[in-house]
Amino acid sequence: MVDKEDPKPAPITIKKYANRRLYNTATSSYVTLDHLCQMVKDGTDFVVYDAKTGDDITRSVLTQIIVEEESKGGQNLLPIGFLRQLISLYGDNMQWMVPKYLEYSMQSFTRNHEKMRDYFQGTLGGMFPFGSFEEVGKQNMAMFERAMRMFSPLAGAEGGKPEAAEAPKAKPAGGGGQFDELQKRLDELQQQLVSLTSLTRKPD
Repeated sequence: MVDKEDPKPAPITIKKYANRRLYNTATSSYVTLDHLCQMVKDGTDFVVYDAKTGDDITRSVLTQIIVEEESKGGQNLLPIGFLRQLISLYGDNMQWMVPKYLEYSMQSFTRNHEKMRDYFQGTLGGMFPFGSFEEVGKQNMAMFERAMRMFSPLAGAEGGKPEAAEAPKAKPAGGGGQFDELQKRLDELQQQLVSLTSLTRKPD
């Protein structure tokens, strides 16, 4: 008989009340955003519901956690330029592409996070070729910012010359040329991801 894999446990239910207090139904206790932040880091899945309406407010609560973490000194992960570019995409007709790209990028980075840490701290004896592990994070965020500039309707507006100046010349009717150019840029960004994650490979 083939053993069946253990089913993934159901996410823990967190209820948020009108007084903004958060209640963990699994432990029957009130928790804070710091508790939820640690649960995320521990890989504990949860969903947050409005106790009165029953609406799923997980996204807004996770966003709150990010805001709280960003407000702590020395914990900034989101550069101002990145945030501006992200905000400019709300309501844009290319908005639908951004979540999938960012999700893919972060999944790729997360899969290789521990390998990268072990490689730099173990294999290289703590001597980082980029000066510090922070530099790797900066390179990854720079890649995100380039992605945002590509999708943003305000791309390249700074400095008076938009990056669109490098756009291809005449395109055939029907938008085929625009699609080809977009696909080309997506391929280039994906290649950058591959280059970043290749740092985890040990030399022969």
